[in-house]
Amino acid sequence: MIVVAGESLIDLVPDGAPGPLSPLVPRPGGGPYNTAVALGRLGSDVAFCSRVSTDAFGDALLGGLRAAGVAEGLVQRGPEPTTLAVASVAPDGSARYGFYVEGTADRLFALPDRLPDGVRALAFGTCSLVLEPGASAYEALLRRESEGGATVLLDPNIRPGLIADPDAYRERFAAWLPYVTLLKLSEEDAAWLGGSPAGWRGRGPSAVVLTRGAAGLTAFTAAGEVSVPAVAVEVVDTIGAGDTVNAALLHGLADRSVESLGVEDWRELLTYAAGAAAVTCSRAGAEPPYPDELAPL
Repeated sequence: MIVVAGESLIDLVPDGAPGPLSPLVPRPGGGPYNTAVALGRLGSDVAFCSRVSTDAFGDALLGGLRAAGVAEGLVQRGPEPTTLAVASVAPDGSARYGFYVEGTADRLFALPDRLPDGVRALAFGTCSLVLEPGASAYEALLRRESEGGATVLLDPNIRPGLIADPDAYRERFAAWLPYVTLLKLSEEDAAWLGGSPAGWRGRGPSAVVLTRGAAGLTAFTAAGEVSVPAVAVEVVDTIGAGDTVNAALLHGLADRSVESLGVEDWRELLTYAAGAAAVTCSRAGAEPPYPDELAPL
């Protein structure tokens, strides 16, 4: 089983003419939530670990998990409101967000006593590792399960507007690396963090995967550096594309370890992830693909 730990929220996505007063359509979202849904659609055995509101948005988010086949036994519920993210989409399809996070349910996540038997991998990232007090609980889960032998994927998915002290966050990020097996981040994340794939690998991760938008994906591994091009597609928006890459990587690893992959294995896995991300970019909002929309691994 793969456990995805982190926030779910509602993306308010522009629908119509561009501009600050464009009509907004609510869509399920949140980096970890999108990753869990993408894994479920791809056919992985996956569970979501979070705290979700008991409001109508929270019910809709759980409905999306069920529809994708994601187990919800690790989901905590609370009466606090659901986090909202207001997206603005640029002409090239890239998205920026404003967040409404004060007093929301996912911030009150509590560390579970234990995870189910058979968990082989976990994924973490985005707002859940920034907003306290939940961030400390997610960090404790990351460290505990990594020490127990699980594969850990970290996608920092930086949201600068939520990070009050960038230097403190960078120090905290560096402290996570010894517990991370696979670090996946965008070029924008890398620039904000101010490090390098070689430097991050030297602090713990077995591999670093860098997403480069239209330029494709690159993996920095013990086997060598491997790059694949992006899949050409008419981009509607990029919402959820990086989350789909997370899911494709974990789904493609299956029972293999990150350390066991050679150059050609990485090329195949990155190509699969690029194809999955392209499908997501071809439609509005975070709508990851199903297996019949992708070439098999």
